[in-house]
Amino acid sequence: MGLLSEGSPLSWPETKKLADHVREHGITQFINLYNLLKDRQGDVLKWGDEIEYMLVKFNHEEKKAQLSLRAQDLLPVLQITEKENPEKASSLWRPEFASYMVEGTPGKPYGGLLAHFNVVEANMKNRRKEVSALLEKDEHILSITAFPRLGCEGFCVPEVKPDPVNSASRSLFFPDEAIYLAHPRFRTLTRNIRERRGEKVAINVPIFKDVKTSSPFKEDLSALGDDGEKGKNALPDHIYMDAMGFGMGQCCLQLTFQACNIKEARTLYDQLAPMCPIMLALTAASPIQRGHIADTDCRWNIISSSVDCRTREERGLEPLKTNRFRINKSRYDSIDSYLSPEGDRYNDIPLVIDQEAYQRMRDAGIDHLLAQHIAHLFIRDPVSLFSEKINQNDEEDSDHFENLQSTNWQTMRFKPPPPKSTIGWRVEFRPCEAQITDFENAAYVCFIVLLTRVILTYGLNFLIPISKVDENMQRAQKRDAVLNEKFWFRKDLVAQNSSESVANSIGIEQDEISVEMTIGEIINGKGDEFQGLLPLISSYLSSVEVDADTHCTIHQYLRLIQKRASGELMTIAHWMREFVTKHPDYKGDSIVSEQINYDLLTTMDGIQNETIECPALLDHSRSKTQSSIPDPIRMAENCPSTC
Repeated sequence: MGLLSEGSPLSWPETKKLADHVREHGITQFINLYNLLKDRQGDVLKWGDEIEYMLVKFNHEEKKAQLSLRAQDLLPVLQITEKENPEKASSLWRPEFASYMVEGTPGKPYGGLLAHFNVVEANMKNRRKEVSALLEKDEHILSITAFPRLGCEGFCVPEVKPDPVNSASRSLFFPDEAIYLAHPRFRTLTRNIRERRGEKVAINVPIFKDVKTSSPFKEDLSALGDDGEKGKNALPDHIYMDAMGFGMGQCCLQLTFQACNIKEARTLYDQLAPMCPIMLALTAASPIQRGHIADTDCRWNIISSSVDCRTREERGLEPLKTNRFRINKSRYDSIDSYLSPEGDRYNDIPLVIDQEAYQRMRDAGIDHLLAQHIAHLFIRDPVSLFSEKINQNDEEDSDHFENLQSTNWQTMRFKPPPPKSTIGWRVEFRPCEAQITDFENAAYVCFIVLLTRVILTYGLNFLIPISKVDENMQRAQKRDAVLNEKFWFRKDLVAQNSSESVANSIGIEQDEISVEMTIGEIINGKGDEFQGLLPLISSYLSSVEVDADTHCTIHQYLRLIQKRASGELMTIAHWMREFVTKHPDYKGDSIVSEQINYDLLTTMDGIQNETIECPALLDHSRSKTQSSIPDPIRMAENCPSTC
């Protein structure tokens, strides 16, 4: 979830007074980092995944599945190996927003060997085992994006009731106890975002209208403490939610790549940005919200609304008087500009920037594109600040910069090296939803990493106007987008990605650069019209040496991607919706009952543990994954034994 500073959290009024201080010193810290590290070269490819998990408690007698609020009990134990003998830690564990969540990553990043693709899934399996060994009877760890009945009565254990009057969020549905309280950041963010906004966050997701769904669909929330004011932002025919926890309490799959230098990092940032909506649609896994079937498949807009701290002025609902800017998006949304010179001509949406911050960076020698990117991030206020971190050494610290950088949660994140670190320039790929099984999560991870290798090896160009990426992000979240939607995508990927070619193509209309294609056509190809991403990856793999087991594993992963994209295999969202609507207890009213929720989650648990087969999702999920690279391969590739 970003920067986890320790200390005493400040209230919103205290934080607001220091906002200019944080921005001023944050820019100074970035300028210092940039000037120190802009010429850094030769970092090798390193990459890794992050998966967020939920802790679920099954009550088999009462047929209930509830979220277990025990993350703060488990994390200190999970982190023992890392603290006592970090070289031996195969997994690293961090807290997440909710007290029913944990985040796991590999103990060490993966490298440039193709053989690393064969250890990803094994490491994910090991993470599950580490947590499972600490769980109580009937407690399970699930890598699901959204708990179907999050916010319903009795959704967690121990059962606690929300406090819409005194809690950090003032939520009618989500109690403070479900926030991870062992670190003050999360509750502070919840409170400060609400107070900065001037009212509760408002999340409205279109409800799936089934044959017996009331029309208009409108809930009576009075029994939950709504006095007509607390639920005033609920829209008809929408599932209403009112707390940060409904967004940040969902899980995802993310990847981070280290580039060889800043130029390559900026290239990867830009080239992967158009892939974000494609992968969001392909990994869709959250069609149920607060016990109701939604008419959407993905979490993205939910999280965006859950941390939307913009005031009414900033949202354009009132004239600007006390705020500095009118801001078009939440601080959790898709990127607003490309960073590479090749991407500049596709920056076709107006960018709101902090002009003073921009000019300071330009005066310090930072180029226009990077300066405007950072200046755009710095139109925001800090929403979490600790008293111990107010005064910093700008030559050695970067916490003020990271304060704002890490609370701009966008589809891609451009990450400078930390001060005094061996870590290089990195990019983070953030849109993917968490999948049920380690096989699926590993497949999507390896697909994206392979795609980065293909982009850099062949010099591919995925760039399209930013406005079309934004349009794709909205299409990606629609119900069954993989089957029914078309997405803007560049039709000629092999066009030279250089400043000269950009200059030569200035006269080409942007609408001629991209065309609308289905996910299946983008991934698998469209005859002579478009080669497809998987054929490009296959071509790349045929040109490099790879051992037989790794080749087999990669083949199985790409087969899953191919079949999900074509619709031959369902997305998790489609499968979940079908499971619910075909359940014998389902009344055709869009409501997911306690019994349906229990049956759905026990089935998902069985699928992830391979005790239940699900050919609609996975027709062949057996790879040859191993926990380490075999010695003969490691020695042949001159890879250290720590691989």
